[in-house]
Amino acid sequence: MLKKAFLLASLLSVATIGSAQTTFLQLRTENYHTLDRLETMSGRLSDELCLQSKGESRRSAIKFLINTPTTYFDSVWEYQRVNKRGGYKPNELGRRLSDIDNYNIEQMISESGEWTPSENGAKPSKHPILKSLYATQYNLGYIKTENFFMVVNPVFNGTVTRQNNTPAFDPIAKAAVPENLFYSSRGVEVRGWIAKKVGFYTMFTDNQERLPYHVQYNANKYYEAVPGADYFKKPTSTFGTYDYLQASGYVNFDAVKNHLNVTLGHGKHFIGDGISSLFLTDNSSNMPYLKLRARIWKLNYDVLYLELTPQYVKAKDRSIGHKYSTMHYLTANVTPWLNLGLFEAQVFNRPNRFEFSYMNPIILTTAISRYNGAGDKSLIGLSGKAVIAHHVQLYGQFVLNEFRIGELVSSRKWYGNKWGVLLGAKYFNAFEIDNLDLQGEMEAVRPYTYSAQDTIANYTNYNQPLADPLGSGFVKATGVIKYQPLRKLFLMARATVYMRGNDTGSMNLGNDIFKPYTSVPPQYQYGVQMINGPKSMCRMLNVSASYQVRPNVFVDLGGVYRKYANEAGAYPHSNTAGVFYNEAVTSYIYFGVRINAQRRDYDFF
Repeated sequence: MLKKAFLLASLLSVATIGSAQTTFLQLRTENYHTLDRLETMSGRLSDELCLQSKGESRRSAIKFLINTPTTYFDSVWEYQRVNKRGGYKPNELGRRLSDIDNYNIEQMISESGEWTPSENGAKPSKHPILKSLYATQYNLGYIKTENFFMVVNPVFNGTVTRQNNTPAFDPIAKAAVPENLFYSSRGVEVRGWIAKKVGFYTMFTDNQERLPYHVQYNANKYYEAVPGADYFKKPTSTFGTYDYLQASGYVNFDAVKNHLNVTLGHGKHFIGDGISSLFLTDNSSNMPYLKLRARIWKLNYDVLYLELTPQYVKAKDRSIGHKYSTMHYLTANVTPWLNLGLFEAQVFNRPNRFEFSYMNPIILTTAISRYNGAGDKSLIGLSGKAVIAHHVQLYGQFVLNEFRIGELVSSRKWYGNKWGVLLGAKYFNAFEIDNLDLQGEMEAVRPYTYSAQDTIANYTNYNQPLADPLGSGFVKATGVIKYQPLRKLFLMARATVYMRGNDTGSMNLGNDIFKPYTSVPPQYQYGVQMINGPKSMCRMLNVSASYQVRPNVFVDLGGVYRKYANEAGAYPHSNTAGVFYNEAVTSYIYFGVRINAQRRDYDFF
């Protein structure tokens, strides 16, 4: 309690001297694709942005966009008048912007209009409701005074799905697999600032969903977890409805104006430039956190202090313990076109308290884990990003958990050589077609990489991996096509192929990161392949179209095809049911309407 009180007092005292704040762009929105696209097309990396560490602040995003030539002249000329010394200095990007790019920039500036120089960049709505509702484009409720700003918006996602499965009968539940599914989410989000010193954000949703067959199987495998969610009400039947609440929010302030930002909140994060990440993804549940972000010169440095939930078997309501993590991520634009990064993470278990030595905000302190004992989970990683010829972006990550040089260079394939690699490329305006963007990504993660010596300190949160949802022991390739042929129409096709090992019975072959690696018998510690154990092969295709009816109101239509089989030609149920199938095929089509929400996709495993 003393440490918590000291920390809270320190934060409050710093807040009193803070002179600015910000809020952050929501994860998984098209805003990140827009920023990524514009930065690459400029031919140089922006010192205003760090898109490798999400969420990105609205303040930095608008500062970047307002320096980009655009048809939204009000903000641009307004910026010229404010910045009288140097004026507006357009970069080379302006010659390559399409009308759709200009429209996307205009909309992003309007959505976060409080960060334009006049603080009034939100465009008026053409059709307000009762004169006061939706008076500005993106905001149901909008309040702006000299010392207070707040917007209030509804959050809604309603999706109906029709699925077809082979097999159509589940041997465990001894019931037919249902054809009709749904996802329903309703809530509210609020963001704003007080006296231009403290920013705040909160979102709350009530959710019900019936999962596609392959997702429902994974949600009940080993430990029960709804992807991306935390506590849920257990369905009364195998194919029943999952019911859960989602809540996120934060307060934010600058400890040093424009250079050191402090955020205390409950939510998700993503570290990486790709579709997935070997460092940290937003696929697990929300988590309490304290985040420090320093942005100086060409350097960006993030420190995350996280409270996580260790794995548990769902039973009656009870108090669940916690584990903790400290993560450091330092990136630098070492040249105008190349960014390099260094990542470090520790996951540790203490009886409901944070280890004070892990409060150290300085990177490369992994040696502390040796001081605390060998039971803590430590990861280090490297990242890179390069922009080439105004159209291409290359990126990658490498993560290392443990290795011995002698074993690494030998041919014995020791199980303790734990590493992963991710490589990807993006091609913007592909084949000189405006707003046609391609992306390809490959991952390979050795078995046992994210497991720990016990069942607590593994790289997980609320029964879900913190990194890629597949865990360890897999090779995956993903390709994405994005095309925006019209201002309000977004088309997407995503194909994924992965091969993964499977643990058999009680044998720990390194594919289940919830199992401690100390349970591996000596005779199985050598000869460990990248795909260890019986192989599974999965192929998925997701095609979708989204139309923006009005700002942040979308209509979605899409379809998914998934084909899964393992080496023995047996569906995973065969381990318990003794029923064998040549393959498992799931296909479904969906239709939905969403407001201030992201599409609920299930094509990640």
